[in-house]
Amino acid sequence: MDGAELIIQEINREAEQKIQYILSEAKEEAEKLKEEARKRAQAQAEWILRKAKTRAAIEKQRIIANAKLEVRKKKLAVQEELIGEVLSAMKEKLAGLPEDEYFEVLVGLTKEAVGELEIEKIIVRSNEKTLRLIESRIGEFSERVGADVSPGEPIECIGGVLVESPDGTVKVDNTFDGRIERLESELRAAVAKALFG
Repeated sequence: MDGAELIIQEINREAEQKIQYILSEAKEEAEKLKEEARKRAQAQAEWILRKAKTRAAIEKQRIIANAKLEVRKKKLAVQEELIGEVLSAMKEKLAGLPEDEYFEVLVGLTKEAVGELEIEKIIVRSNEKTLRLIESRIGEFSERVGADVSPGEPIECIGGVLVESPDGTVKVDNTFDGRIERLESELRAAVAKALFG
């Protein structure tokens, strides 16, 4: 072999070594980049998973809260319906009191109103049925309530009495409707406690 061929072989061998070195370096760099990309992808996947879990937990809490609210609304609606039924039944019972018992109630309600008004002459207003009952026993009624009683014009009510001064300037609403309205929140509370504890 001559010198030129030896030089060429040496150059080829060095070139081959450099190629192998460069390839080895490139392979190492590619492996590093691949590992870094895998770690970044894994970190991003974990972040996405954590974010999804957080969102799922928030959504779960929202659904549970909405369900509880809906249950509470339905429960309150049922309670309100039952309370309404009890109050309606109470009104029916008041409207259907036996005459003698009802007369005693009217005497008590009117006497209470006379005590508040502190006057000797009163006008009593109520529904037609009640006014007829009072008129049929006006002497006894006046004596028992301690005032001179005059029946007034009929009004719309379940029963009870609206007592007023002869000039109509002062009134005491002792109709069942008026008393129920004034005591409604207490009645509702009492009925709710009796029904639902």
